[in-house]
Amino acid sequence: MDKFYNMSVFARVVEMGSFTAVANHLDSTVGNVSRAVSALEDALDTRLLQRSTRRLLVTDAGRRFYERCATILADLEQAEAEARDALLEPRGALRVHSVPGLGRQLVTRTVLDFRRQYPQVAVDLLLSQRMPNLLEDQLDVSVVIARTLPDSAYVSQKIGSSHCVLAASPAYLERHPPPAIPEDLADHACVLLATVDYPSDEWQLASTAAHVTFRPLGPNFCVNDMEAMNLALREGAGIGLLAGFSAIEDLRNGTLVRVLPDYHTHSRNVFALYSSRQFVDAKIKRFVDALRNHVGGELGALARELNIETTDAA
Repeated sequence: MDKFYNMSVFARVVEMGSFTAVANHLDSTVGNVSRAVSALEDALDTRLLQRSTRRLLVTDAGRRFYERCATILADLEQAEAEARDALLEPRGALRVHSVPGLGRQLVTRTVLDFRRQYPQVAVDLLLSQRMPNLLEDQLDVSVVIARTLPDSAYVSQKIGSSHCVLAASPAYLERHPPPAIPEDLADHACVLLATVDYPSDEWQLASTAAHVTFRPLGPNFCVNDMEAMNLALREGAGIGLLAGFSAIEDLRNGTLVRVLPDYHTHSRNVFALYSSRQFVDAKIKRFVDALRNHVGGELGALARELNIETTDAA
């Protein structure tokens, strides 16, 4: 039988002073209670109880063992309660990964709001372009942008869609006439974004009228970080693709201007990944809900502001 069960039965016998009382309490039999105690004594090679037809006495070894059992069983009960509570109430440490651009702009705000709502959760946010291994990297949630996800054992939930738009600084456009059609991009300096899901050698653009693939040629500036891309465009380096969440403030205040405003990239799905579908901690469930509400809601609002249809091919 299970050692912890035997310890629990033995502790009950000491506390209640009778095999019969314990059997009634556990809805069991006197024989089962006696066998549990005997199995414990055999395993320890020690007499814990002195039995007679009239009395039940605890030996010195039994008394010392009982004191340890009581502590261990109380700790076990507390651990079980905390584990059950973790499925109900967010608490403890939450380790989150996010791709950098989305992480700086939207996920960080979600984390701060989440912390205000659940102050008993400590959040560790890691920004990296690399798709992590959740188990090896000891991460609870990963937020990634992708057209599709590779097959894996992870659970994925789509929380929104992201699009890139073409932008340039007013100073650059004063020196170079804005393109009227995608083919005109060949006459411009192109700042290239090279990330896991955005190949630098082609821009796949969509509008309500057409889908176009443009391949930038010539000596161009290439960068793998959305924030660095944003800076390069503000400094007049040329025309480049920026995610709506990265471009929106500059577009609003005029430090960047949208180029070919009818065009944007195909939608990229924003996914929240976590490792298990069973016994998911409340902190993970609630955080994924927060991502869907905050990040997903903000991405939807940005698409509407940028006049982007969100039903194009994924």
